[in-house]
Amino acid sequence: MDPSQARAGANVSADHGLACWLQLCLTPGLGAARLRELLAKFGLPEAVIGAGRGQLARHLPAAVLDALYSPAIAKQVENALQWSRGPNHSLVTLDHAAYPKSLLEIVDPPALVYCVGRVELLQWPALAIVGSRNATAQGVRDAHSFARSLSDAGFVIVSGLALGIDAAAHRGALAGRSSTIAVVGTGVDVLYPPGNASLAEEVAASGLLISEFPLGTPPARQNFPRRNRIISGLGRGTLIVEAALSSGSLITARAALEQGREVFAIPGSIHSPLSKGGHSLIKSGAKLVESAEDVLSELAPGLVPEPPSQSRDRVQTPPPSAANAMLLEQMGTHPIDIDSLCARCGLSAQQVSAQLLSLELDGRVAALPGGLYQRVY
Repeated sequence: MDPSQARAGANVSADHGLACWLQLCLTPGLGAARLRELLAKFGLPEAVIGAGRGQLARHLPAAVLDALYSPAIAKQVENALQWSRGPNHSLVTLDHAAYPKSLLEIVDPPALVYCVGRVELLQWPALAIVGSRNATAQGVRDAHSFARSLSDAGFVIVSGLALGIDAAAHRGALAGRSSTIAVVGTGVDVLYPPGNASLAEEVAASGLLISEFPLGTPPARQNFPRRNRIISGLGRGTLIVEAALSSGSLITARAALEQGREVFAIPGSIHSPLSKGGHSLIKSGAKLVESAEDVLSELAPGLVPEPPSQSRDRVQTPPPSAANAMLLEQMGTHPIDIDSLCARCGLSAQQVSAQLLSLELDGRVAALPGGLYQRVY
């Protein structure tokens, strides 16, 4: 047999093995627990599929068995295989060399993940950063800053591509020396939320998009808590930036604790609902952090982020004028309206509005809904 024939044979064999993984994973009613039982009983998926209906009937209900060998599943398998041949597309299974060891350590690892981008990032040290979708300006800035510093230190930042804190963490990681992994709760070919479509494309180009859900899976509420175990499972720890007590980010934090990972939280104002979740975690034993170095001291003692190169930094703004500095001091740390600022500073509404605009353009103040403003550090 010449080398070209050998390569062709190897490709056929690899495609068959991958097709068997897909056939099992795409069959409705054949959940993760049943799949693990079948793999334990028969071995690799090729052996499961090759066992035939007679032997599998002892382990699977008739409806599941019918679906497993149905034309509909065969068509989905072929579509997924065709998709995997696209540029930067990969299907990574439990027995694949690229499958991350960190996910093998969790109770319910995904049998197969769809990947778009740099699959090698699955082997890099990682940290999850998550938080509120309705983040404050300060929370967004903190998420970006921590993500960038930890990316500069060599950590891939993992998050869920949601609006708010997740998006800021991805952007901060991409601005650093490492990169980012976005774990999505839809098919990887479904860009959600629409407001982060351009960010998803940037992550796919420079980082990695992954999902355990089949191609074309639309957003569904029950999928997002499930994807959170992958976010926490990929990371050595999980950092909560801002989260209300009802936030889905706390599901990620609980998953991290169950997986034996470190949990970190940035404290906030005692008056802010978005601080309640983080404060609750701190009371329960999560580590309070004020800087990226606090995270690194736990996960990688002695490692500090390299200073970012000047070419990647935004142009530094000059110090605020004396009048603007006074206004910033009077603002304090909480959101405030113009009338309250006028009362504190003894200035007219016109004067305060002009100074706020100047500070907003400098990136030192953020306008919030409801006519409020907040200082950004």
